Amino acid sequence: MDPGQQTSSLPQSPAEDFSWDHRLYLTCLGFAFYAGIFLFSHLLSVALSHTYNSLIAKEKVFWNLAATRAVFGIQGTVVGLRALTEDSALTRDKVRGQEDWSWFNILTATGFFVFENVALHTSNVVFRSFDLPLATHHFFALSGYAGALVWDSMGHFLPMVTLLLEMSTPFTCMSWMLLKAGWARTLFWRANQWVMIHTFHCRMVLTYYMWWISLTHWEDLSTHVVFLLRLIFFTGLALLTCVLNPIWTYKKTLQLLNPVDWNFGNKVAPINSATEGHSEVSVKPHTS
Repeated sequence: MDPGQQTSSLPQSPAEDFSWDHRLYLTCLGFAFYAGIFLFSHLLSVALSHTYNSLIAKEKVFWNLAATRAVFGIQGTVVGLRALTEDSALTRDKVRGQEDWSWFNILTATGFFVFENVALHTSNVVFRSFDLPLATHHFFALSGYAGALVWDSMGHFLPMVTLLLEMSTPFTCMSWMLLKAGWARTLFWRANQWVMIHTFHCRMVLTYYMWWISLTHWEDLSTHVVFLLRLIFFTGLALLTCVLNPIWTYKKTLQLLNPVDWNFGNKVAPINSATEGHSEVSVKPHTS
């Protein structure tokens, strides 16, 4: 057999199947899909939700972003669990393994994080506000997934497991929306809050697992992943492990005990008379 023919018969890697045109297309598709979810949430809420129509403009933007993040959270949870539980190229080679489905999620996640950064910073400019922890989270998320798009020789196991950190976002979305609707004294809201707090604890355990995988594959990571991408990943992972996850877990636990909207100046949770009767309930905002 001719050596040239033998080489050409070798299977292509998934990265070779995703040309730059395909990468740009799927990234834009991810951006357009989640921008569409944002718009759909607005239109649906305007038509059906009295609570939404009573919110100020900044809260309406946050409402729609929460719904958009919840949808992405479902995507991240599914692909993260798949990466952990399915026998695939990702689990067989945690540093260089790739699959077509993991490439699809890398690219659409990049599109989502582009949308998130555009929405966050546009909102900051319009409403003259700035959430440093959230901005930091979005910066490292976009940088990491854009880096995986550019340096396509790296494996997708850690990026897919990282998406599992979004497991908390659907419950965070429901928590905030129900709080604004005056359901913070209902059993359903408290049950959702307990599940949400549990997912934040799971996030912390997951970051420890990611450190363990990184340390046990340190030599391969140093060889096959460029320094800049390692710097972004480990800086972001350290911030999540030591700062962001503990802060968010602490705040969500406080919110269970004292349901106030700490996203908007510790506003007292409204009381929905349809769910609480007509009794007056006084809630003192947490001010520390």
